[in-house]
Amino acid sequence: MSREKTPVLYMVIPCYNEEEVLPITSRLFLGKLQQLIADGRIAENSRILFVDDGSKDSTWELITAFSQEDPHFAGIRQSRNRGHQNAVLAGLMEAKDRCDITISIDCDGQDDINAMDEMVEAYLGGCEIVYGVRNNRDTDSFFKRTTAQGFYKFMNRMGVESVYNHADYRLVSSLVLQSFAEFKEVNLFLRGMFPLVGFKSTSVYYKREERLAGKSHYPLKKMIGLAVDGITSLSVKPIRLITGLGFLASLLSLIGIIWSVVSYFLGKTIAGWASLACIVCFVGGLQMLFLGIIGEYIGKIYLETKGRPRYIISERTRSLPPVKKNDPET
Repeated sequence: MSREKTPVLYMVIPCYNEEEVLPITSRLFLGKLQQLIADGRIAENSRILFVDDGSKDSTWELITAFSQEDPHFAGIRQSRNRGHQNAVLAGLMEAKDRCDITISIDCDGQDDINAMDEMVEAYLGGCEIVYGVRNNRDTDSFFKRTTAQGFYKFMNRMGVESVYNHADYRLVSSLVLQSFAEFKEVNLFLRGMFPLVGFKSTSVYYKREERLAGKSHYPLKKMIGLAVDGITSLSVKPIRLITGLGFLASLLSLIGIIWSVVSYFLGKTIAGWASLACIVCFVGGLQMLFLGIIGEYIGKIYLETKGRPRYIISERTRSLPPVKKNDPET
């Protein structure tokens, strides 16, 4: 299906201590927004919405200055640092009642902004979600490339539905966001949650470049943490693996008991502490591992039952328009 209405677009851009790169990329984002407006693909009242995730440098001051210079810039500020996924969610929820489509993208300039043209075209053609997917990882180091690719493969094997080589560069319509707002998880893994919403989707492919300035805020430690959150929030497969391994261990133990009894009556038993110590250590290690995995799930349940807010917005720029009223004609 095709759209008759020119959509209002909000670019949702999370920021954390990005004072070095923002003066560069903000102009790139504005240029792309103006080009899309000039081409008649999006409405004039579209916006670039920065989400300051509790930065400790001058990031918020820069966002405020941008919004004063050009009304296409707007910003919200979280009361404290809550992490990349929460910052993206805050921006999406802030934008969902003010626009027709959102495009979330990191502020470091690595994602190709020209892919937005294809994203908007796909939306105008009837898609509600358009995933931005990297077509290669030539700019990554061998270690980063290997760990990143392993990350996506491991997530899929653990039962998490996600798009391979897709991070958080995506177009999402307000229709999808209205449904997505019903997802109340505190532990967020957005790239695994959006496929659960459904609706018609597609992917556009692009080449990712080097970061334009500053340094990455997503080291290996955070990548591992994201993987753990994604798996334990969206899949129970690890619990099922534990059940299977527990059954296998029980079966092997039963065989061992039978073998021990038969050997005793045949008079073939040999005293030895080394084999016994190895078995005890192996079983003890498995038990600790299993308890750790189960504990991770219990911890997630504990956090979910508290029902704490996933983000708290402390400030908004004056350039952010009020929430639009529901119009039955739109």
